[in-house]
Amino acid sequence: MTTDLSTDRTGGPAVPERQGGRPAPRAGRPSPLRVLGRGIATIWAVPRARIGVIGFLFFVALAVFAPLIAPYGAHDASFGRGLNGSAAHLLGTTASGQDVLSQLIFGARVSVSVALVAGILSTIIAVAVGLSWGYVRTFWGEGVGFIVNLFLVIPSLPLMIVIAAYLQNGGIGVIVLVVVVTGWAWGARVLRSQTQALRSRDFVTAAQFSGESASRIVFHEIMPNMTSLIASSFFGAATAAILAEAGLEFLGLGDSTTVSWGTMLFWAQNSNVLLTGQWILLFAPGLMIALFATSLAFINFGVDGLSNPRLREGGTR
Repeated sequence: MTTDLSTDRTGGPAVPERQGGRPAPRAGRPSPLRVLGRGIATIWAVPRARIGVIGFLFFVALAVFAPLIAPYGAHDASFGRGLNGSAAHLLGTTASGQDVLSQLIFGARVSVSVALVAGILSTIIAVAVGLSWGYVRTFWGEGVGFIVNLFLVIPSLPLMIVIAAYLQNGGIGVIVLVVVVTGWAWGARVLRSQTQALRSRDFVTAAQFSGESASRIVFHEIMPNMTSLIASSFFGAATAAILAEAGLEFLGLGDSTTVSWGTMLFWAQNSNVLLTGQWILLFAPGLMIALFATSLAFINFGVDGLSNPRLREGGTR
């Protein structure tokens, strides 16, 4: 039996052809699960990303299993007011008689949910706008560019305050909406620049000559080459979302009856905890927000290795 190992029309080695003219089975694209497994292994190989993944999973587990982990209910106000830390209340109680540790654990449910949901929605909008804006060369792009530049020029915090104040008492949904509306433009601008750089590559030209539609070229040919940028956009949007949620709640523009790290800061400030010596009521939720944002930043170091082998090799040393 002989085989022909000449190269095919794509420049790579051709599929071995058995005697008799029947080709051997051709290997297809790797399955999505295999690609996902390789991506996770690449991220896990970077020490800082490994720490970030562990921290992120810790906060997710804290949010999911809060009713099982917390010693008391989030709204249980049957304890003494303003108590210091003890065996029964490790972090003390609030001015309303609620256990601080329980509120800290239950607060992860709202804060982490807002960060993930707002981050995902902002990234979806940024990907859809940025890729289509960077690929299509029509007058439509000028209109999109004006809108994106408008959102980039307007300061995000005052805009969030105005929208949240107008839609006050709308609950967590309003916070997510405000964060999404004000947080997609930066990612769209970055993805548009990268799309323009990839638009003239040979594989895009080949797809155009083969008759592929613009949407398929954008989302099946160009987007897979922007994995690290899209992931970075998500982590940046999620970090901005949890900070925005905490800021709006601290200013009293959210739902003060909801237990989150932002509302904990709001009630701690209203109770003048620094004057009463209960600084832990401000320090604990602020530390949780900082650690969650840090875990996302550390994961981003590993995500960079997905598209840049040099960073991948340097991170594993």
